[in-house]
Amino acid sequence: MSTRAFITGVSGTGLTAAEREFIRAERPWGFILFKRNVESPAQVAALVAELRAASGAAGVPVLIDQEGGRVQRLGPPHWPLYPAGAVFGTLYDTDSALGLTAARLSARLIAADLADLGITVDCLPLADVPVAGADAVIGNRAYGTDPGKVAAIARAVTQGLEQGGVLPVLKHIPGHGRATADTHFKLPTVDTPRDELERTDFAAFKPLADLPMAMTAHVVFSAVDPAHPATTSATMIAQVIRHAIGFQGLLMSDDVSMNALAGNLAERTRAIFAAGCDMVLHCNGKIEEMRDVAAQTPELSGIALARANAALAARKPPQPFDRTAARAELDALIVRANTASA
Repeated sequence: MSTRAFITGVSGTGLTAAEREFIRAERPWGFILFKRNVESPAQVAALVAELRAASGAAGVPVLIDQEGGRVQRLGPPHWPLYPAGAVFGTLYDTDSALGLTAARLSARLIAADLADLGITVDCLPLADVPVAGADAVIGNRAYGTDPGKVAAIARAVTQGLEQGGVLPVLKHIPGHGRATADTHFKLPTVDTPRDELERTDFAAFKPLADLPMAMTAHVVFSAVDPAHPATTSATMIAQVIRHAIGFQGLLMSDDVSMNALAGNLAERTRAIFAAGCDMVLHCNGKIEEMRDVAAQTPELSGIALARANAALAARKPPQPFDRTAARAELDALIVRANTASA
């Protein structure tokens, strides 16, 4: 069955009649869950099954942002807390092998949690490289400030997810670390020269260019395109994301409803596709906005369809795993990281 090139959220812990009809009529490629969609493991698993039933596709991707730290849609009392990315960076500085082990273990445990629910995609890892004075929206979500270290930890996180049968989404390409505003609320402009961006921000993404999916940054890089954020910049996508970084996988926008983007939902959606994104992401579950986005979204076809199919084909069956032992090992490593940072 053909699908449309968008990923949508829904409003609550179960589908409304209007949402079921919308899904059947508009055929989104995938779905994304947030805290408003989460009450208990049984409820989330039922919602995931309901989404797949409404879509008529057993393998439709279901995404979530489950990083650990501040960005964790599944949490206590039903799911454990996971460390923020900076914890892995601290441990890496003490012993790089242990830092990578901790990152891989955390992602593998997260993947096990997601697999229990039928969630197949995690919007992780981050390769953003923060700088002093940037907005705290990235902050301790980042693995560090050295691009080589960031890429290494991001690769370990990717491996953990993949070993658990969960697909990664690399974000926020080509970098959100320098942004001086939270893109949920306003559009930040980065005026750093391109050669410096190549050495730092873009350099962290380049070793990860083989990942199956990536999410754009709603950030203007004036040295490349002073008029448009990366999400709606054909120049940024062609010259930087596809060429300089070399990413050839499925490229999705960050949330189209975020206030960093100009225009109404229809105009934003058209601009995202015109710039060269393969997929638009809409997160807030507001049905009228969902309809506006869907109305401007094409059928998934051509190179975008090929990238989407390749991304889904990259998902591997979960490998054998002792969850109890892995959790104990991760907890011991977190204690060590906390001691190192004290």
